[in-house]
Amino acid sequence: MKRIVTIQDISCLGKCSLTVALPVISAMGVEAAIVPTAVLSTHTMFKNFTFHDLTNEIAPIAAHWQQENITFDAIYTGYLGSFEQIHLMQRYFEQFKTASNFTFVDPAMGDNGKLYPAFDEVFAHEMAKLVAMADICVPNLTEACMMLDLPYREVCDETYYKEILHRLCDLGAKKAVLTGVSLEPGRLGVMSLDSATDKFFHYDTERVPAVYHGTGDIFASTCVGALARGLSLDDALKVAHDYTAQCIRLTLDDPAKPWYGVNFEQCIPYLLERLSQSLA
Repeated sequence: MKRIVTIQDISCLGKCSLTVALPVISAMGVEAAIVPTAVLSTHTMFKNFTFHDLTNEIAPIAAHWQQENITFDAIYTGYLGSFEQIHLMQRYFEQFKTASNFTFVDPAMGDNGKLYPAFDEVFAHEMAKLVAMADICVPNLTEACMMLDLPYREVCDETYYKEILHRLCDLGAKKAVLTGVSLEPGRLGVMSLDSATDKFFHYDTERVPAVYHGTGDIFASTCVGALARGLSLDDALKVAHDYTAQCIRLTLDDPAKPWYGVNFEQCIPYLLERLSQSLA
């Protein structure tokens, strides 16, 4: 069985970060090891949430794993809350990267043209240094623009998306993925660039008219799980996009209309069927 380590915070309630990554990766038939960077009572869209920083635990966990000769098939980073945590992830890559595994960076720090309140442009530039070490990075348009000092645009053409992807690879990322790509009204998808071949890939479906917290974590976790199962990046992106969109559709149809996250759990049978089709 393949093994992924995912390093990000855990919101005890909220359907994001590790509470998404752990069940999704496990359901895909891949062992999920975790390094929680912080514990929150809920995600930050709730009021009065509690927060406990776990930065001091990150290096000791790595040291213990090295003593036990533990290895990983993928190293997957998500939301990181400080400069120190970014630097610790750079160290993790040095400690656990091998010729046969891959590093996967989701630079979760903003959306809709704005960074999250805890971050600024200096932080985005520091995150770019971690992206530079990634085999695969998966920013959304906001995160990519902030890391690259490019203007955020509500409407982009194909040329601009490709420029962003080229610049992400110029940072050092071997393969760059941009989420939230829309080449025509009513369509939404992803675009990627493989720096080794200079080939682009684009996949989209009909846009689902809703926005939910945590869907980026669902996309990234599904993508890294599919890669660990042996899919190509193109096929992994298709599976991740389709599953994320299906989660949103099902949640929209829920009479309870949950506001803080999507019903990804009910969509896991769809994910496994979609994965099985791609592996066949």
